[in-house]
Amino acid sequence: MEIAKSMELATLSHKQSSFAGPPHEALFLVLAYLPLFELLSMSEVCRSLRDAVEKDVLPWLNIIVERPLSLRLSDEILMKIASKANGRLRTLVLMYCAKITDDGLQRVIDQNPLISKLHIPGCTGLTPDGVIRALQKLSDCQDGLKSLWINGITNMKKEHLERLQFYLQTNQKLQQIQQKRQPLLYHNYRRLRAYRSEELGRVIDVEICPKCNEVRVVFDCPREECKRKRENSMTGCRMCMFCIPRCEECGKCVENGDLEETVCADTLCPDCWIQLPKCNFCNKPCCTQHANMQIASTGSRGWICSVCHDKSDDFE
Repeated sequence: MEIAKSMELATLSHKQSSFAGPPHEALFLVLAYLPLFELLSMSEVCRSLRDAVEKDVLPWLNIIVERPLSLRLSDEILMKIASKANGRLRTLVLMYCAKITDDGLQRVIDQNPLISKLHIPGCTGLTPDGVIRALQKLSDCQDGLKSLWINGITNMKKEHLERLQFYLQTNQKLQQIQQKRQPLLYHNYRRLRAYRSEELGRVIDVEICPKCNEVRVVFDCPREECKRKRENSMTGCRMCMFCIPRCEECGKCVENGDLEETVCADTLCPDCWIQLPKCNFCNKPCCTQHANMQIASTGSRGWICSVCHDKSDDFE
């Protein structure tokens, strides 16, 4: 938030100048903290900012690729971006970058063996064997990898996960972190930024689901009765999202008979369904994440959902 305010003030100050001059000094100070999309945009503003982005290694030590860049990122583009770190890349986060292949990832790993955080969820162009090769290379480093996210890598099996865990467990510090990990709640995981994974207190994001035996993210439940089962070494509802639905707001498990209708089609438990405000027409709520589906109702309090709003336009 402070970075955004500094950028806004610096940009406004620059625009209000009566003559063309160098960028405000604050813009240079925040370059190392900008997301990749904004960083690349800043390099197009003027020559001095372009030179600062191109010649300074600091902004490129932590590369985080999210939408919209993730839809266009290829092996060649990734290699070009990663090369700016001069072999000192520490964080590589590729969110749903479907065009990245095993060869492309391996080239980046070979030139940046000091990577300590590798998050590649939803990168469907990668294979389990490719991820294992990358991790094997990183495990040769003295510090090794501290965080690995691989949810969404297709055809990931138990034997693949065991090999990954073997390379991760060679680091004693990681074993200590894994032992202190916190319960993973569905709603917290959905809202967590990929590069803040240390808040989860776990090294790898997936494990074997106790019910379906697939390699997936397994969630805990905040219900008291479910907590007691977990404390007594009972599985309870500790499963992946495909085996049991969970509330989008509180993360509790929801039985099929307790599912409530929502505007956004997400799952809500009865308690959260009652508490959330409803559409004036259909009397359905929407979760906090989809608050953009709420349209202020003219002439009355409350709101109407986008679905009812579109239907009312059709009758006019």
